[in-house]
Amino acid sequence: MPVSATGRRISRVTKPKTTNPLLLRRNSSAHFNFTNHPRRKPSLPTSKSAPEGHDDGAFESRLTDAGRISSLATDQPVHDVAQLIRWIHDHMFADMPERGAGMNSTRVAEVLNYRRALPPIVTVAHVHALGNSPTTTERRIAELVKAGVVRKVLVPGRGAGGAAVGEGMALTEEWERRVREAPGLEGDVKEEYIRVMRANPTAVTISGSHFTTSEAAALTAAGFLTSTSATTTNSDLFSRPGASSLGSLSSLSSASSSAASGSLGAVGGGGGLARRTSSTSTNAALTRGEFTFSLPSTGPYLRLLLSARAHLLAQLAKSSPKHREAPRELLRERWSGGVAGEDAASRARRARGDFGAMLPGRTKKWKDFYGLESDWVLEECLGSGLVDVFETGSVGLGVRAT
Repeated sequence: MPVSATGRRISRVTKPKTTNPLLLRRNSSAHFNFTNHPRRKPSLPTSKSAPEGHDDGAFESRLTDAGRISSLATDQPVHDVAQLIRWIHDHMFADMPERGAGMNSTRVAEVLNYRRALPPIVTVAHVHALGNSPTTTERRIAELVKAGVVRKVLVPGRGAGGAAVGEGMALTEEWERRVREAPGLEGDVKEEYIRVMRANPTAVTISGSHFTTSEAAALTAAGFLTSTSATTTNSDLFSRPGASSLGSLSSLSSASSSAASGSLGAVGGGGGLARRTSSTSTNAALTRGEFTFSLPSTGPYLRLLLSARAHLLAQLAKSSPKHREAPRELLRERWSGGVAGEDAASRARRARGDFGAMLPGRTKKWKDFYGLESDWVLEECLGSGLVDVFETGSVGLGVRAT
């Protein structure tokens, strides 16, 4: 065997070349080109509750309709019309949050005063939404009006089409209580007004001949009478009682040219009556004029009602833009801003003063609607024909805009 010059033995044995591709070094960029793959942002967590008004997951498919419900009579313990009127009025607003609600003492007082000033009016549509039978309810209303237990309220020009408010009514005893508690009215004026009401239980309007000039002026200023003259607009009928709705010197100067002869407008409205009680033309206008029985602060009540209806319909559109429907429980949650859960854990958190990410006082329910209950608004919409309520068979009652 030959020996090399270095004295090392040369081996003739050679290693076979490896053919395993996993052991070969390769240029990754040549085989895995990531530039051709779209980059994706990590998905946001879905466990957090969305802020109020955010469309967090609209319904793509329709809710199962297992049968339409024409009345929510099972949601309240009373069924007689007179009892329903009181029950509806008493359950209009939620209880004031005790503490930690994001409302200071000034705002709390403002909310309470606003509620207290609203008239005890209930729409006929609302009563029908809680009645067992439309025919029976309508017959009972007529009986109570004739007996002087309930009085109808004229609500002209508020809302259009199916959204019109329609007729309203109030318990006579509550109406009379408001009259007796009204500041600025003399005792004899109050008693005369109540006497005329009782003598005309079914009348919505009354002739001016039932009151003297000074009585009509005082009752108009207090909001218990409104003029039905041709120049009186709907906003005049339901404006908040005060100096702005009683006319002015400028209105007096132009009244003869802008108002019909012999009407209350021709003498400058209620303010003109108060300033011209000795005028023969004023007395003639009062004698021939017509007045409508009314309650103070009806305007704020109607504005609250109409805006609440519109907001509920907007919530349905957000929940399901295609079908405009949602489970009632979801509507309740969204109406309250997602902070008013009624499960045991939510009640325990509220007891500790923990209302979640958004305090109740910062929600639309309390900022704009003074704590108005979502169920109350739903009943209004159902009675007015703005929504349908139906059984879903899985998620409770469903609500759909008509």
